[in-house]
Amino acid sequence: MTAGAPPQDFTPTLPSKHLPEVEVRELPEPPRSIWKIIGPGVVGAGVGLASGEFILWPYISSQVGLVFLWAAFVGVLIQFFLNMEIERYTLATGETALTGFSRYWKHWGLFFAVLIYFANLWPGWATSSATLMTYLFGGGDPVVIAIAILLLVGAALTLAPVVYDALERVIFLKVAVIVIFFVVAAITVISGEAVGELPEVVTSFGQFPGSIDFAVLLGALAFAGAGGGQNLCQSNWIRDKRYGMGRYVPRLVSPITGEEEAEAGTGYAFAPTEQNMTRWRAWWKFANLEQLCTFVAITIITITATSLLAYSTVFGQDGLTDDISFLQVEGDRLSDLAGGWMGPLFWGIGAFSLLAASMGIVDYTSRVAADILKVNYFREARSARASSTSASSGAWSSSAARSC
Repeated sequence: MTAGAPPQDFTPTLPSKHLPEVEVRELPEPPRSIWKIIGPGVVGAGVGLASGEFILWPYISSQVGLVFLWAAFVGVLIQFFLNMEIERYTLATGETALTGFSRYWKHWGLFFAVLIYFANLWPGWATSSATLMTYLFGGGDPVVIAIAILLLVGAALTLAPVVYDALERVIFLKVAVIVIFFVVAAITVISGEAVGELPEVVTSFGQFPGSIDFAVLLGALAFAGAGGGQNLCQSNWIRDKRYGMGRYVPRLVSPITGEEEAEAGTGYAFAPTEQNMTRWRAWWKFANLEQLCTFVAITIITITATSLLAYSTVFGQDGLTDDISFLQVEGDRLSDLAGGWMGPLFWGIGAFSLLAASMGIVDYTSRVAADILKVNYFREARSARASSTSASSGAWSSSAARSC
């Protein structure tokens, strides 16, 4: 037996009643630096940075201060552990978590894909982005703008040669713009009094403010970070980033502009040789660090920053509501405090942020469904382009459904 070759007597233990047996291959060598695999955690945080971070958490802070912010931190940390267990399976097999479920019952993946589709059917993110654009430009029809946003999203996801790469670039830009804005806000608007309230995050741990409806608190907790289908899509995103055994699986490419790739296999397994286990420990370390330094850090920082901004501007103001109009009031107040440029800048960045979130949501809704259909029901379709066509169709059907 050659050095590093899998033992001849190694047999994978993944169930194969509903899907083919996995192929035994060597675990690819991990990168020398974590910088080469930075991305999926940023995408997860960036797509999740939407209505919860921009509206619900700031609204709560405008009503009761920072006493409930502890719950956001708890929610994000729980999602970190959930994400890592999802990533563990994909690192080891190259399969998504939903494909793993389908090995126990063929239709588990489809069941979750349908739930994800209906959870994201309503165009809340695109409509909120469109509404912020009307604040920015002083008028316009949010419905028409939202339809245009969804058509733009569908076109972008269809024409991108490698879909994940396009989404990653958009989300990196979104995160960079938001960070720059918060630096400006920290200099011009966020008060020392607000920063001085941060210790309440620790001292109020476990407390639920009684002056806010429990449904709002529960919604904020659910919207802290990612949630639901987006957590499951970490499998797909790390696979397209070539994590672990995902390096052997073709990436999702455009059916129009992408290059043809080899036929997609179901998944793989590696023998527990000394070399493979050394590589596994390195992959697992890198994956955990990437999620901690990106998904967890970005999400906690942005929720804290938006809450501090709201506390510094509209705390105690009467008549505030937990919907998109909250951002209009906050933007007007920012203009009063920092100058007429600050409110429009806030609305513009918010509009772009929610547009990017809409792009990510359409991507993962379509991506998850396409992967399940290809692996479970249309395995005879050749090449990764079949998945690409399914994902493209899903993107357009998702966009069309949301625009109705």
